[in-house]
Amino acid sequence: MPPDLDDAGAATRVPVVLGDRSYDILIGSGLVAGAGARIAARFPGRAVAIVTDAHVGDVHGPALEASLAKAGIRHHRITVAPGEATKRFAVLEEVVDQILSHRLERGDIVLALGGGVVGDLAGFAAAIVRRGMGFVQMPTSLLAQVDSSVGGKTGINSRHGKNLIGAFYQPGLVLADTDVLDTLSTREFRAGYAEVAKYGLIDDPGFFAWLEANWRGVFQGGKDRVHAIATSCRAKAAVVARDETETGDRALLNLGHTFGHALEAATAYDGARLVHGEGVAIGMCQAFRFSARLGLCPPDAAQRMANHLKQVGLPTELSEIPGGVGDVDRLMAAIGQDKKVARGKLTFILARGIGESFIAKDVDPAAVRDFLAVERARG
Repeated sequence: MPPDLDDAGAATRVPVVLGDRSYDILIGSGLVAGAGARIAARFPGRAVAIVTDAHVGDVHGPALEASLAKAGIRHHRITVAPGEATKRFAVLEEVVDQILSHRLERGDIVLALGGGVVGDLAGFAAAIVRRGMGFVQMPTSLLAQVDSSVGGKTGINSRHGKNLIGAFYQPGLVLADTDVLDTLSTREFRAGYAEVAKYGLIDDPGFFAWLEANWRGVFQGGKDRVHAIATSCRAKAAVVARDETETGDRALLNLGHTFGHALEAATAYDGARLVHGEGVAIGMCQAFRFSARLGLCPPDAAQRMANHLKQVGLPTELSEIPGGVGDVDRLMAAIGQDKKVARGKLTFILARGIGESFIAKDVDPAAVRDFLAVERARG
């Protein structure tokens, strides 16, 4: 199927269909430089608060600001520290205060320029300032382009766990510039690739097979990268359109995340030890190995998916996390705070094979505990 291009014919368009809150994801080259013209055309007369982190702002902020200035858009940059520790109340308060101090109105736009941390934080600010401002996502990491920038999940972390405070708040536009991914470290790009592979593992075995054959092209850039991002975004857009607030099958998008979030909590969200996508990679391997242990999934399917993640350089075992993750009790406590816990019952995304994931409710905590003990003992 040929790609759906935007009106300028320069970017692949993936629509997210949500009635009068529908929006487009645009994927392609040069979207930072062209952001001002696109925003002015879609949201005329709006001012913009750019929320970014110190690193991304230094690299991509000047080009974005030049584009906004050329389009006659009043704008202000709000800079936060990079890293997961930024997703907390104190930083949210600073961002909200700066949006208000710059006298942005309800109809104006909060623009997130950055990875998932910035997108989550800025989106939550947009949701609560003046009871809801305009919101535009400009994701600068692969992980954010294929996952966190799409679907309206926003929020911050708590000492009790990750993403426990937030809101569903959809953007009005997502601009995914594939050129900016060339500035990522190999580690960051690999971490994002875990989320790309996730879409194949959930319900698209053909896409997973395509990734096994073409992953090098995704890393190199060009048409393979655009195809992988667009395929991932179409998969997520379809799920979001069916289940916007995760009361049904949107939970499938959390494949690997229950284990992965527990690992992040166990490392105190220290990005030097473990970044989100690495946690997801290990978590997906654990979900498949746990499924195999329960007799739900053939062991060779679990091995196949782990082999692919290893091939691209992602971690697949607890032993690969520097400093370890503590004992089983610590991991079980983190799992108990997962957002999918319902009335104290554990919910996991498990698998019957590649592309055959499903929601498993009321999973026996004793079985999870025994599995984690085996995982910790793996060499």
